[in-house]
Amino acid sequence: MYSKKVMESFKHPHNMGEIKNADGIGKIGNPTCGDVMWIFIKIGKNKKGEEIIKDIKVKTFGCVAAIATSSMVTDLAKGKTIKEAKKITRQNIADALEGLPPIKMHCSNLAVDALHKAIEDYEKKNEK
Repeated sequence: MYSKKVMESFKHPHNMGEIKNADGIGKIGNPTCGDVMWIFIKIGKNKKGEEIIKDIKVKTFGCVAAIATSSMVTDLAKGKTIKEAKKITRQNIADALEGLPPIKMHCSNLAVDALHKAIEDYEKKNEK
């Protein structure tokens, strides 16, 4: 059984789509369940001059939980510094969604892993 928050994030996901000329792209999939996610990030700077995730988009092919977690990870990461975004965990996503069934916790892993891969891709391109 999914929480109301999961169902809301599934029915009305945020930040869906692609970013042309993204600064970082993370792709992750789970061959067991078939879920696949791509996260696209655009980096900017805040008033302190720190690098932040200025924009983030996601493309998800998967179940209710996969779509809800990918939407939530974009909400949690948008506007955060790179350092803060790297600290986002699967538990943060599950908590923000007011829980996930244990059998669906792997979806929050996919969302976090895709975000971290996008950040790694950005850092690799910019030798950070």
